[in-house]
Amino acid sequence: MHASLFLIIIIVLAVLLVMWGIGVQRQLVSAEEICKNSLSQIGVQQNSRWDALTALLEMVKSYNEHEYNTLKDVVAMRKPITGSSTVAEANAQEEALGKLASGLSVVVERYPELKANENYAKMMDSINTYENNVRMSRMTYNDTVTKFNRMVRQFPDSIVAGLLHFGTREYLAEPAGKTEMPSMKI
Repeated sequence: MHASLFLIIIIVLAVLLVMWGIGVQRQLVSAEEICKNSLSQIGVQQNSRWDALTALLEMVKSYNEHEYNTLKDVVAMRKPITGSSTVAEANAQEEALGKLASGLSVVVERYPELKANENYAKMMDSINTYENNVRMSRMTYNDTVTKFNRMVRQFPDSIVAGLLHFGTREYLAEPAGKTEMPSMKI
C-alpha cells in the first residue's frame, strides 16, 4: 500500500513539474516573439523615415545635383530591419538615418528657397512624426526585452530557459549624441 501511494505521489509530482515546464516554455516563446515583433516595428518605422528622407533628397536634387549625389551614398546604406535582425543592425540603421537627416539639414540651410517650400515643410513634419515613432518603438523594444530577460534570468524559470537554450537579449543603445542636454544658450 505504501509503495503504491509513494509511486502515485511521484507520478503526480512529475506531471506537475512537466506541466509547469511547458507553461514556462510557452511564456518564454511568447515573450521572445514580442521582442522580435518590437524590433520589426522599429524597422517599419525606420523604413517610413527612409522613404520620407529619400523623397526630401529628390527635392534637393532639383536645387543642387552635387549635394544630391553626396547624400545619395548615405541612402545606399539602407537595410531592412526585421524581427530576426540584430540590435547592432538596428542601431546602424539609426545612425545612417541620422547622417542623412543631418546632411539634408546642412543642404537646406544653404537653400532658403527650399526651406520655404510648402512640400519641404510637409515632408519635415512627416519625418519628425516617423522619428518620434522610431523613438517610441525603441522604448517598446527595450521594455519587452526587460520583461523577457527577467523571465530568462529569474529562478525557477531560469532552469527551463537554460534547458531550452533561451538567452538574454541585447538592449538598443541610445543613439550617439542624443544623451547630452542641448545647449540652451540664446
